[in-house]
Amino acid sequence: MKAILERRSIRKYTDQQVPPEIVKELLEAAMSAPSAGNSQPWHFIIITDRKILDEIPAIHEYSKMLKEAPLAIMVCGDESVEKYKGYWVQDCSAATENILIAIQEKGLGGVWLGVYPKQDRIAALRKLLGIPESIIPFSIVSIGYPAEQKPPANRFDINKIHTNKW
Repeated sequence: MKAILERRSIRKYTDQQVPPEIVKELLEAAMSAPSAGNSQPWHFIIITDRKILDEIPAIHEYSKMLKEAPLAIMVCGDESVEKYKGYWVQDCSAATENILIAIQEKGLGGVWLGVYPKQDRIAALRKLLGIPESIIPFSIVSIGYPAEQKPPANRFDINKIHTNKW
């Protein structure tokens, strides 16, 4: 609960590199997400190449923090392995959220950058990263050691809770 309740979007990072063993743990967390019919329709691209990280903001206007980030993980969907059509979006969302919670638990900072369903972003990132046509770029998670601190945000709102009926 602590990691979930204290998680915030962090967009400023130190230049400290994220060790490979932590990257592996983040991906283990991602792949532990639930998926419809246990289809696990995800693929992940680990991006550490400074040139690529610096190119992405030209494609995705809200990703300027990647110019500081030492690492990003792109979550991609594979419709060909879906057991239930269209649920890959929810499955990849769960994987992305698991990465964000794991980032918080590991003392890192990160932010979810939406790619899907923006067709221009999908096409440009597919080209930049050599992603096959059958795979859909879904999200990018910018990751690094935080160079900013944000207090927890209490987003609990009793007015959004309904019991049995609206």
